[in-house]
Amino acid sequence: MQPTRLTCLLAAASIALGACATMDESSQEKAKGAGLGALGGAAAGALIGAVTGSDKVGRDAAIGAAVGAAGGYIWSSHMEKQKREMEKATAGTGVSVSQTSDNQLKLEVPGDFSFDTGRADIKPNMRPVLDRFATTLNENRATHIRIIGHTDNTGSDAVNDPLSLNRAASTRDYLADRGVASNRISIDGRGERNPIASNDTAEGRARNRRVEIFVAEAAAR
Repeated sequence: MQPTRLTCLLAAASIALGACATMDESSQEKAKGAGLGALGGAAAGALIGAVTGSDKVGRDAAIGAAVGAAGGYIWSSHMEKQKREMEKATAGTGVSVSQTSDNQLKLEVPGDFSFDTGRADIKPNMRPVLDRFATTLNENRATHIRIIGHTDNTGSDAVNDPLSLNRAASTRDYLADRGVASNRISIDGRGERNPIASNDTAEGRARNRRVEIFVAEAAAR
C-alpha cells in the first residue's frame, strides 16, 4: 500500500474509531464488526488490512462498511438458541463454542478433529457437527459467517498459507452444499501467523491446527 493511502486511512479511522491503530490483533479483528457507521466501518476495515499486512484490504473495508452501517453486532434470541444447540452438537468433540465480546458466535474446531495433517478434506467425524451447524444457520438467515483456517509452524508459508485457506474453503463448501448461501460466507487463511499455543510441543501444534468459524447478526439501523 502506498504511504499516501495509508495516511488517509489512518486519518479516517482516527475520526471514527479513535485509538484503533493502537489495538492488539484480537481487538483489531473485533473492530471489523463494530464500526461507527458505514464510513467508519469501511475505514476501520481497510486500516486493519493495512496494519496487519492483509492483501484483502478491499474485502476488509467492505465488511467493515456493511457492519458499520448496521450499527454493530447483536446477540439475539436466535443467536443464543444457536449457541445452545451447537454446544449440544459438539459435546465431547473438543470443539469450543463461545460468545465473543462483540457478540459473535465462535466455533473453534481443532485440526485433529476436522482435518488430517497436511490435508484440507473434512474428516468424517466432523460432518455431523457441520450438518447441525448448517441447519442452525438456515434457521437464522440474517447472519454472516466468517471462516478462518490456521496451521502450526511445520512447513513453509508457501505450504501453510494455501493449506489454511483451503481448509476454510472446504468448510464453506460443505455448508453451501447443505443450503447455506455462499454469499453469506467469507473465508480467510492465516497460515501459522496466529498461534494460540506454543509450537514447541506436539500438543501446542495440535491446538494451532484449527478452523475458527464466526457467526454474526448485524443490528438493525
